Amino acid sequence: MTTFFLIPAVALTIQSIWSLRGGFQFLALVRRNQSSPSRAYQPFAAVIIPCKGLDEDLRENAEQFMSQDYDRYQLIFVVASEEEPARVCLSEIISRAKLPDEGQHRQASAIVAGYSQTNGEKVNNLLAGVSAARPEVEVLVFADIDARPREDWLRALVAPLADPAITVSTGFRWYLPSKSIGSRLRAAWDTSIATMMGEHDHNFAWGGSMAIRHVDFERLKIAQRYWQGTVSDDYSITRAVRAAGGSIHFEPRCLMPSGGNCPLKTFFSWTNRQIIITRVYAPHYWRMGLASYGLYAVAFIWGVVLLILPGVAAPWKVVAGIFLAGVLALGAAKGWLRAIIAREVFPWETRLRRYGGCYWHLTAVIPWVMLFNFVTAAFLRRIEWRGTTYDLKSIDNLKVVRREAIAKR
Repeated sequence: MTTFFLIPAVALTIQSIWSLRGGFQFLALVRRNQSSPSRAYQPFAAVIIPCKGLDEDLRENAEQFMSQDYDRYQLIFVVASEEEPARVCLSEIISRAKLPDEGQHRQASAIVAGYSQTNGEKVNNLLAGVSAARPEVEVLVFADIDARPREDWLRALVAPLADPAITVSTGFRWYLPSKSIGSRLRAAWDTSIATMMGEHDHNFAWGGSMAIRHVDFERLKIAQRYWQGTVSDDYSITRAVRAAGGSIHFEPRCLMPSGGNCPLKTFFSWTNRQIIITRVYAPHYWRMGLASYGLYAVAFIWGVVLLILPGVAAPWKVVAGIFLAGVLALGAAKGWLRAIIAREVFPWETRLRRYGGCYWHLTAVIPWVMLFNFVTAAFLRRIEWRGTTYDLKSIDNLKVVRREAIAKR
């Protein structure tokens, strides 16, 4: 029992060191990117934003999307129904901003997509947004309304597409913590995924901040093939790009801050949904995550057992204690790097001064939450997403189980 403990212990230690190394590389990439000028490439772009519900920051976020430092773009907000509360709010914002429906500089509109029984509501909204894009649009940009872009977000996201070798340019969300424990858990949980992005060939597109040339969108047949029968806009685009031998560029300037309250029940529902979607649409990522967090659990529990079990020789207790302390320290160090990144990328965020310690305070908890999510995803394929319940039967086949009435949201 003691000798074989070394196998998972050494494997987990190597994995933790490698992860910490990735954290330093991510921090270096962010700093290098922040200090370098962005390219002047600014083709006519359509920014398509699906909306549902009245997010607490909807108004401020929408105004930020409407005031981008970009020469010419079309902004398309999409809702599923005329009765959707977000549509009224967005129409008021657009009217107050006095942006024309047609113009040479920029335009903004809120359109209605309707419902679909074969596509996820978000994907159906995106398809309607693509159809509403003006014929001369050169770049399609997709974003989420619950994230707030900087003024140079659109310019930074589109600029890498000046390189013909890049198929998709993507950012990623960065959750900011607040007072509730659910919010702090969400921030620590999600940034562990964000820091997996980098200068390598296994990036994945994130639907809240991604750009693709219109011609490539059509060439890859994303609307006709990859966005049919799915709830996942971003994993589907990732699959399309990889099938065609393309590349996905991660743009650190497009890390998108997101916040808001998150009750504990909502946190677990949200994390389970993320991993169930991964299980269905990117099963290789799910298998890798299950193996990684399974290794963590086996090695850690084994170490605790050796430490507390009577009859284990003192040298082995010392080894187990050093291993456990080392793994916890390496995890906390990676979380500390995420706290540094957050403060450098979002220096104006006062919440980070008060709650930013959660990025490393909660690193001992997050692996167990992740393991719960990955195991749950092995048995469940039903998710609830903003009032609609789906059964995810396969990558191109879903069933709408239930749709809440708008009045209940």
